[in-house]
Amino acid sequence: MKSLRKISTGISNSFTIWSKELKRACGDIGVFLFFVVVPVVYPILYGIIYNTEGIHEVPLIVVDESHSSLARTFVRKIDATADVQVYAYATSMEEARAAIDNKEAYGILRIPADFSWKINRGEQATVALYEDMSGLLFYKAVLLATTEASLDGLVACDASPVHYEAVAQYNPKSGFASFLLPAILILVIQQTLLLGISMLATTTREKNQGRLIPPEICYSGTFRIVFGKALAYLTVYIPMTIWALIIVPYIFQLPQSAHYATILLFALPYLLACIAFAMLISTFIRGRETPMMILVFTSLIFLFISGISWPQSAIPAFWKYLGYALPSTFGIQGFVKINSMEATLNEVTFEYRMLWLQAGIYWLATCLIYGWNLGRNKLSNESTIT
Repeated sequence: MKSLRKISTGISNSFTIWSKELKRACGDIGVFLFFVVVPVVYPILYGIIYNTEGIHEVPLIVVDESHSSLARTFVRKIDATADVQVYAYATSMEEARAAIDNKEAYGILRIPADFSWKINRGEQATVALYEDMSGLLFYKAVLLATTEASLDGLVACDASPVHYEAVAQYNPKSGFASFLLPAILILVIQQTLLLGISMLATTTREKNQGRLIPPEICYSGTFRIVFGKALAYLTVYIPMTIWALIIVPYIFQLPQSAHYATILLFALPYLLACIAFAMLISTFIRGRETPMMILVFTSLIFLFISGISWPQSAIPAFWKYLGYALPSTFGIQGFVKINSMEATLNEVTFEYRMLWLQAGIYWLATCLIYGWNLGRNKLSNESTIT
């Protein structure tokens, strides 16, 4: 009978903590901003910015020193692509650079004088491409157009004896949004949880003389406190996750091959890992402004070391191992495979298990730290009474 009463009291206390934490999160304008406004607005903002998927008709300046029919054919092939428009011919590199400086064009194609002579002799001809690197989308458009034109071959039999056909798998539009936005959606969930939970923890410290746990819930026990708080954050982020991972890709017609149930089953351990990770990190943060200064800065780093925008094989060992400690690394890798490549949960077993493992490790570490803080609170209360 006592054990049943104890379980009933534990459940009741956990839901009391859940209710209080939910009210605190909704009542704090800063936390509400990171928990609700940012997860809703940021995906829409990124979707609008990159909704065109790419840039077309990028102006290109041509410096033709060959003045041959083969050179003119090559330029026409480039101009015929959707990505590039031949803006003008320049008589010298100086004139072409002036156009780049004035933002009249974003690339220079220099065709050497021996271009036609080498082609006719069956030798490899070389052209030079200079690009304005102020925008990666401009660089991509110009490079793809010139590469496709060169692979197409100026003399079909000699230059390209093997017919080829390029097929873009999983990203049929070769778009920037289809490539990057799924990773950003996953990262936004982790970063906003880190910011919001850290702000709640620092606010608690400020209001309770540096204590992580308010005196009125000390009686509740470590597990109940951690469970109640985590349940409150999970309650908020279940609809946020559905919005970010299912509704936003549907709105912007991004590639989404997986069944919704598969996405949500994969998102569950990711959410739990992010919440436990954020609660653990929040125990070490003291100032309310600190999360903004540290965590916002790390967003770009976390995106790079996830292996989505830079190959994991090329990431230095230190950064690779750091990435293994972040839920976003396995979350991004798994979600991209599921969402864009139609992978099943069995095909992302490694990422799925790692997220559950992270959730368990961070949950245990958080409970240990909260338990230590509870012990300090009790000692402090006893010394005060004495």
